Amino acid sequence: MSLSHLVLSSGRSIALTELRMSSTYGGMLEGYPCKRINDMKVGSLQRQAEHAFSYTPVHLVPPSREYPDQTVGAFGPVEVLPSVVCIGVFGSTAVDPELDPVLHRSALVVAWFQATADVPSGEDADLALRSIRWEELAKDYEL
Repeated sequence: MSLSHLVLSSGRSIALTELRMSSTYGGMLEGYPCKRINDMKVGSLQRQAEHAFSYTPVHLVPPSREYPDQTVGAFGPVEVLPSVVCIGVFGSTAVDPELDPVLHRSALVVAWFQATADVPSGEDADLALRSIRWEELAKDYEL
């Protein structure tokens, strides 16, 4: 059973079968969000997804970055990522049209940041998430 379904910009329907969410800045004890910290968070998210789901390709959707303050501190200007970190497992029909559609599917793990803790669904999902190039990134597998 799927948690939700999305239709990508390409028209392909994908199903979200597993979702992990956490706070982007949870556990940050000192300092403030800046480019250096955020670059580490983005890299860590990619590595975390690759480690947890080593059986399928992982794609990181580059996050948006906001600069709400013109103040420059010791680590440079304040730079803020969306507040929720997500890792999702998505599935769809096989990419290779020559494969038997009854026996084969495709999968892709996607890591992304979003503003709220809502499950992405339908056309309400972020455009960057719906713009995934499934045919290039996903991997076919046999059931």
